[in-house]
Amino acid sequence: MLTTIAIQSLKRRKNTALLTLVSIVISVSLLLSVDIIRSQVKNSFTRTVSGVDVIVGAPSGQLNLLLSSVFNLTTPSKGISWDSVSSLNNDPRVSWLIPLSLGDTHSGYRVIGTTNAYFKHFKYGDKQPLIFAEGGPFAHVGAAVIGADVAESLGYRIDDSIVISHGLGNVSFRQHDGFPFSVTGVLEKTGTPVDKAVYVTLIGLEKAHVHASPSSIVKPSQSIQRPSKLHAQAHVHSDGEAAVYDNGEHKTTNHEEAGHEEARYEGDNSPHSHKEKPERQRLGEMDIENNNVSSVSAVMLGLKNRITALQLQYQLNQRSKDPVLAILPGMALAELWQIMGNVEALLLLLSSLIVVSALIGLATMLLATMRERYQEIAVLRTIGASPAALLMLIQLEALLIALAGCGVSMLVVTGLLSALKPWLSAEFGLFLSDTLLSSNSLAIVLLVLLSTYIVSFFPAYAAYKRGLHAELTSQ
Repeated sequence: MLTTIAIQSLKRRKNTALLTLVSIVISVSLLLSVDIIRSQVKNSFTRTVSGVDVIVGAPSGQLNLLLSSVFNLTTPSKGISWDSVSSLNNDPRVSWLIPLSLGDTHSGYRVIGTTNAYFKHFKYGDKQPLIFAEGGPFAHVGAAVIGADVAESLGYRIDDSIVISHGLGNVSFRQHDGFPFSVTGVLEKTGTPVDKAVYVTLIGLEKAHVHASPSSIVKPSQSIQRPSKLHAQAHVHSDGEAAVYDNGEHKTTNHEEAGHEEARYEGDNSPHSHKEKPERQRLGEMDIENNNVSSVSAVMLGLKNRITALQLQYQLNQRSKDPVLAILPGMALAELWQIMGNVEALLLLLSSLIVVSALIGLATMLLATMRERYQEIAVLRTIGASPAALLMLIQLEALLIALAGCGVSMLVVTGLLSALKPWLSAEFGLFLSDTLLSSNSLAIVLLVLLSTYIVSFFPAYAAYKRGLHAELTSQ
């Protein structure tokens, strides 16, 4: 009965009740949005990389190195020499190594030079591996692998040609059109910055930077061998046999048994005859000994034993010759959240104050209408309502408005963030999960209702005193 009376009472004052409801919806929506975006940003950052023990780059600060190498943010540092990369690869504590070369873009998306080790060892989320939706990893020097968002927004498919641009701006006046790349693989969506990147070979990126002629580009139809750690060079002779030089050893294999097709070059105008075929280009998993690469921006390391991570980090950071910076991704993320913690607390505090002001406005509305409700209170007292029932009635009205405001706020925030998902992903690299409302959101709603109950006690107590005064007067 009290609920019915409270609803009818609010209907009679629908204008003021509606304005109060709108203020609560706005304030609670702001608080929910701040909390959801805060938690989603943290989840998005923490699930970006998994299984990488150490990241090595130039001495530029661990946050800059982390943001540039893992999250494709900020400007990459000058990089480290290939000799340093080779020494890291030869370290007995290192299980695998992923070199990264940064600093170029394609249609606004970051271009990352790397090797096939990236697709084999890089993991995200709960150690989830990268999976190809189409095609496969690098098959030749001019190969490119693109993320799901790149393929979707630009409409690329396998064998499509792409040209990378110099610099990190959305508009570049220097195109590396002398060495275009061919798409050999499209990665499945991961919900991480991997989806918004173009991956090319380190050797191909180096050729693009020196403006290699189109005649040196290997077509996707070229078949690739699996060489050993050092690059092997193969020369095809007219008698159908291939002379392979592997680690300085010479051996001759039958061309048909090796199962390799003739390497073809786009726009090849060289004087090679059919009897003298061009040099074969081959690509292994690591290409770690390739002298054509001068430097890289960063290196991701996976260790055989994670206990040695701190020891390796200390030794690398203390190196005086060719100095580098080694960071632990987990510790760098902790530092990032420590810096962001003050900003998060400030945003939550401001949002909470806005909610409190809206609830105070609710209490003010109930107090302002109390004088015109004296007749209503008298009627309720006449039909047997006790002063305690009047107190509960006023608080119930306030709780109904707050509950309706919280319900509308949850719908508004869910719909708005769902609609803004593509824009947040494209502009800020923020990947929102499908379930936006979490236990934190429910806790916020309960806290708002509790605050409403406390704030509404003051107008409810005024109604209680009025009812008590009417009872004493009648006696």
